Amino acid sequence: MDAARLIGATRHALAQTRAAREIIAEAWQAQALAEAVGSHLAINGPPELRADAFELSEAGSRACGSPHHAVLCGRGVRAMQLTAVRDPRGVLSSLGGLFGEVGIALVGVACSADEEGLYWQCIEAIDAADESSDRVRGLLRRLAVRERSLPDSTAGSAWGP
Repeated sequence: MDAARLIGATRHALAQTRAAREIIAEAWQAQALAEAVGSHLAINGPPELRADAFELSEAGSRACGSPHHAVLCGRGVRAMQLTAVRDPRGVLSSLGGLFGEVGIALVGVACSADEEGLYWQCIEAIDAADESSDRVRGLLRRLAVRERSLPDSTAGSAWGP
């Protein structure tokens, strides 16, 4: 499945959730998407993007390795369905927007958390989302530099020649 559809599905699921643990689960779903998109771009992307894409994958991977991401157990990880990143710029922009939405939802949960464990899970997830968001912005900057350096005939293509 294309990354854009997976991001859309995660955004929709996040918007529909009301329970704190479900919001945290969607935050980890977003991290799994960061790992998958980063891996895909690191393998299939242009050489000048691969290091930054690998860093995005690593950031998502570190977050998904958290002991608190166990809330995903029993649910499918959407990112495992990733087969393509057809529009890297659009996917990265959407992924960055998703991390913004995740951050806002997590702050709301953290502010209303009655138990300390839930609060710290939110803080950990906020930190992870922030790191992944930073990596996404770095990739978008690198992509913009790459596109400016391409001849006009290939400037509209994310991968170019």
